[in-house]
Amino acid sequence: MPAIETQGLTKEFGEDVVAVENLDLTIESGEIFGFLGPNGAGKSTTINVLLDFIRPTAGSAEVFGLDAQREPAAIRERIGVLPEGYGFDDYLTGREYMEWAIETKDADDDPEALLDLVGILGEADRTAAGYSKGMQQRLAFGMALADDPDLLVLDEPSTGMDPNGIQHMRSVIRDRAEDGTTVFFSSHILSEVEAVCDRVGVMNEGRLVAMDTIEGLRENATGESTIELECAAPPSPDGVADIEGVADVTVAGTTLTASCTDPAAKVDVVRHVDGRAEVVDILAENTSLESLFNQYTEGGRDAEEAVARETREAST
Repeated sequence: MPAIETQGLTKEFGEDVVAVENLDLTIESGEIFGFLGPNGAGKSTTINVLLDFIRPTAGSAEVFGLDAQREPAAIRERIGVLPEGYGFDDYLTGREYMEWAIETKDADDDPEALLDLVGILGEADRTAAGYSKGMQQRLAFGMALADDPDLLVLDEPSTGMDPNGIQHMRSVIRDRAEDGTTVFFSSHILSEVEAVCDRVGVMNEGRLVAMDTIEGLRENATGESTIELECAAPPSPDGVADIEGVADVTVAGTTLTASCTDPAAKVDVVRHVDGRAEVVDILAENTSLESLFNQYTEGGRDAEEAVARETREAST
């Protein structure tokens, strides 16, 4: 039984805005699924329908075979949610928030164990409203882990976290998935999706425009990738440009570089050159995730902002 399944899911706001259009999505149990897309692509709207925060205009949504609109209470007993922009604005401490989350779920978790798991046990008795944004995200993540949910729904989970916090969150997510938890990971931070997810669905302007593994998306992409062959002596480019899928060939000293529109052409380039020169090293560069993102979203809503944010995150 799939953990999440939608069929023809559509959500309209008024007469002019189609936030999600005819979404068919299947996420298997135990999978870490990345839900990728620029701001306004329909990711959060889809999550809100799954959680019955809003009702669909058409189509259906099920979680573990339960109808999201008819059986939301039964679904909530099996899921943990880290919503986008979760904030803490009163006088409870981190420990008190964690105890509240455990009590709300009628669970028997040890609050200190969960606080330690997300790396804030030493700050547990401080007022959560005074935490940094990254610490608040850690606390909210720990609260979502209470009662060991069968499904984790994480909406932009690494917002505000430093690189150590992001890496720690990845480790916890992988550990939970290995134990059978399904993870629905919604983000537009490209490196996060690539680092942790088994498969990716790409949303753009309310539609699911691609769904595959990262490698599968690369194989089906239309962008160019390159391969560099370092040879013992200057190689000849003769015949390389004639290989199907090769767009350009250059030689600089003992290095031959081929730009390929078809990733499969790189193998043919290696065979061709190796038959005529001694190849001592090979460097292949795949289509970047940023390029994939732009190809599948065609710029999308706020796509440039998403890529810029990804660049900032990667440089910190």
